[in-house]
Amino acid sequence: MSLGILKKAAMTALSVAVLYSASPAAMAAGTLRVGMTAADIPLTTGQTDQGGEGMRFMGFTVYDALIEWDMTSADKASTLIPGLATEWGVDSADKNKWTFKIREGVTYHDGSSFTAHDVVWNFDKLLDPDSEQYDPRQSAQGKSRIPAVASYKAVDDTTLEIITKEPDATLPYQLAWILMSSKANWEAHGKNWEEVAKAPSGTGPWKLTGFVPRERAELVPNTKYWDETRIPKLDKMILMPLPEPNARTAALMSGQVDWIEAPAPDTIPALKGNGFSIVSNAYPHNWTWHLSRLEGSPWNDIRVRKAANLAVDREGLKELLGGLAIPAKGFLPPSSQWFGEPTFEVKYDPEAAKALLAEAGYGPDKPLKVKALISPSGSGQMLPLPMNEYVQQNLAEVGIDVEFNVVEWNQMINLWRAGAADTSVEGSQSINFSYFIQDPFTGLIRHVACSLIAPNGTNWGHYCDDEMEELIKTAKTTFEPMAQDAALQKLHEKYVNEALFLMITHDVAPRAMSPKVKGFVQAQNWFQNFSGIEIAE
Repeated sequence: MSLGILKKAAMTALSVAVLYSASPAAMAAGTLRVGMTAADIPLTTGQTDQGGEGMRFMGFTVYDALIEWDMTSADKASTLIPGLATEWGVDSADKNKWTFKIREGVTYHDGSSFTAHDVVWNFDKLLDPDSEQYDPRQSAQGKSRIPAVASYKAVDDTTLEIITKEPDATLPYQLAWILMSSKANWEAHGKNWEEVAKAPSGTGPWKLTGFVPRERAELVPNTKYWDETRIPKLDKMILMPLPEPNARTAALMSGQVDWIEAPAPDTIPALKGNGFSIVSNAYPHNWTWHLSRLEGSPWNDIRVRKAANLAVDREGLKELLGGLAIPAKGFLPPSSQWFGEPTFEVKYDPEAAKALLAEAGYGPDKPLKVKALISPSGSGQMLPLPMNEYVQQNLAEVGIDVEFNVVEWNQMINLWRAGAADTSVEGSQSINFSYFIQDPFTGLIRHVACSLIAPNGTNWGHYCDDEMEELIKTAKTTFEPMAQDAALQKLHEKYVNEALFLMITHDVAPRAMSPKVKGFVQAQNWFQNFSGIEIAE
């Protein structure tokens, strides 16, 4: 660890110490202090920013969705479970029509009741620019998550109807991203989302009691939460943005925080030696380069895409990460029920990579030059600077010269949503982005569907292919689970066989925490349940 990094980490830890020495209540028994990888407090009004980490710490804590994820087990993959909807189903005669039964007796933190009419109001805040409550910031986070939705209405207080644009069996997965905020609270704050942000109201197991941008947020239990098993045991949870990994580690080792996301790999032996716990688990997440398919992009040549995939030493990268990674064999891990049987083998073979590049017209006297967008930190981004430098070196060894455009994580998300054709990406032909691959839509469909080419969706690279469109259609119109799995296998096989992404690694979500932290179960999920955690004296 360099002297400069040590100084920076020490100064960050010192600032944390100063902040909390002025706040004795933060040191009370039962308070969990978390060092996040995000550079700022996630958006508090409902649809969070800061990627998956924003949803983890400010989404499923303060808010609920109609459909949620089972996060109770470390040993099995998460599945969808009832949330604010107790049941749902598609009409047997009309596959575009879905009906949801709304959970009765649920109240927001402000005391107002949750009904089907609130769902309509929340959809309008994301989807209807003419609605009084429309919020561009939340819409930017949520609209692209529910592309299937054509219309919606409250049949009565406890019945919601959604009509999709076309038959789409992935709708329940899409709705798991959409969080419900209080209309009554918005009205009480002058119908002003900026004011709501200071005192938000959801139906979730935690209440936000206050925050200081880029410094901290404080949450306390919602003792009236509708699911008694998820009423938090802690007195308080404090979230702190600490985007630099060595600074997070320094804050943990000095006792200023109790828990950090993504510890620096080279500090893990010292953390273990000092009694800190390292918790990790396989979970549905990958770390890729998303490739531009615009006219003129070198990535349009399948030989170039395959060469890049053969150039990366994934086992060496795993070693760099202290063993806390799963080398990619595809866009999904082989353990996925949707992996299938691709014919292209993603592996380390630099000689084969050089041969493919030579065939494509590149060589020692004519290296391929590409530009890649990367971030210094961010939710799910693991350790993007050292990892990307490693990949850059691997690619250089076979004849691909990479220039990096480094931008802050939240800006990176904006550039990802803008797409490869937007002038804001400054000609970058790839973007390093980690992806949630837990459901069919978010994991596979949204990256390659023609209708979701950015800025209409998150198909950053502007990829569009007729065969892929047919595979997507089959997956979306297949409602029987096993048959849908088979359709998704074919879709993933095309991802791998055509090397549509530079597929690098899968994260195992390492977290480091004080031995005082008890009761945490790390689910195989990007999101986590903090309700069972206690701080032992």
